[in-house]
Amino acid sequence: METQLILAVILGIAILLFLILKLKINAFIALLIGSITVGLVAGLNAKEIIDTVKNGMGGTLGFVATVVGLGAMFGAILESSGGAKTIANFMVSKFGLKNAPSAMVISGFLIAIPVFFDVAFIILVPMIYALQRKTKKSLLLYAIPLLAGLAITHAFIPPTPGPIAVAEIIGAELGWVILMGFIVGIPTALTSGLLFGKYIARKIHVEAPEETESTVHDSLPEVGLTLGIIGIPIILILLNTCITSGVLGPIDPQVLNIVELVGHPFTALIIANLLAWYFFGIKRGMTKNELFKITSKSLEPAGTIILLTGAGGVFKQVLTNTGAGELLATSLSDVGFPVLAFAFTSAAIVRIIQGSSTVAMITSAGLVAPLLVDASLSNPELACLVIAIASGASIFSHVNDSGFWLVGQYLRISEKETFKSWTMMTTILALTGFISVCIISLFL
Repeated sequence: METQLILAVILGIAILLFLILKLKINAFIALLIGSITVGLVAGLNAKEIIDTVKNGMGGTLGFVATVVGLGAMFGAILESSGGAKTIANFMVSKFGLKNAPSAMVISGFLIAIPVFFDVAFIILVPMIYALQRKTKKSLLLYAIPLLAGLAITHAFIPPTPGPIAVAEIIGAELGWVILMGFIVGIPTALTSGLLFGKYIARKIHVEAPEETESTVHDSLPEVGLTLGIIGIPIILILLNTCITSGVLGPIDPQVLNIVELVGHPFTALIIANLLAWYFFGIKRGMTKNELFKITSKSLEPAGTIILLTGAGGVFKQVLTNTGAGELLATSLSDVGFPVLAFAFTSAAIVRIIQGSSTVAMITSAGLVAPLLVDASLSNPELACLVIAIASGASIFSHVNDSGFWLVGQYLRISEKETFKSWTMMTTILALTGFISVCIISLFL
């Protein structure tokens, strides 16, 4: 039986990667086919397989679909209003040209909380072009810190889709994931963004293009208002985590009930959306039809992420129901391979092979989740596991990752230079993130 389960898992993963890499089949369908294959080879009957698919999909999406959808709409309003550019302008004005790389790290770190990585990068490209023209230094001096800040938040900190999906699949609380993401993100940003950015800028000199196109806004939102609205859902979620975990001591039941409601990611993001629609939309002259179009369009990419996450939940459920996850956990325990290291390694392998960090996170979470059934990990330990998976899923971005081509195209650098700059940055980011989370886990 053990041999059959091992064969089922190996065959399922092999088919999954073959469908994505060789046949270029959509990852959603590939994950479902891989899950069904594991079930069949492991000996599940037709009814059991169908029930597993339904339970895995439904159990995962009940939470993820709502949060990802609300987050996508929130980011779209911030983007269209010019709020992202407001933050970048403010940071540069406060830090000055000399410390502009630090301003870019922080800007990327903040802006990627509500806005998708590629969208945020495209919005801020004109800013780094302008900095290069003023200082005549390599464009990479500003681009790498910005990209590091964006990539770290995109991978580590909810409400971005990847960490939300992983947290839901392995059962981690979002408040703890946010907190752990910020803690790990600081040394990771310093290493992969500032230190490596300065190093590679001395090795490769890149000029900004002479002409650029940028989104024109009649006026930009106030920076205090922008940061406040971005921070509201994060503060509410963290407050909920602190109060419900007992960190702040005994709380009146009625107050606790209110905090649990407004601090839940559903409600926190609804509040943020309502504030964004009013202050960034209606108050700035947007019509109801314009707001409707912006929010509706934002759900198109969110739909893909939601379905991928659901399929990852199916994969996890199949491993759980067949007993393959328990067998894998026992095997790892016997050889002394830590779950944290397995989480990072499995995500890194999938990331390097197929390119998408989100798919790598979800696939790895599906593999790791069954190992935790009898592990009795605390919330901080589960949050560390989420960050370990996110770190592995960020490593070595190369030609099968759309981000590789996006960065190369906008920075006007060759593939070789993209490998030396962007690919190396993502690798340093991943390794620093994993080392940091390993150190933190020693004190938990």
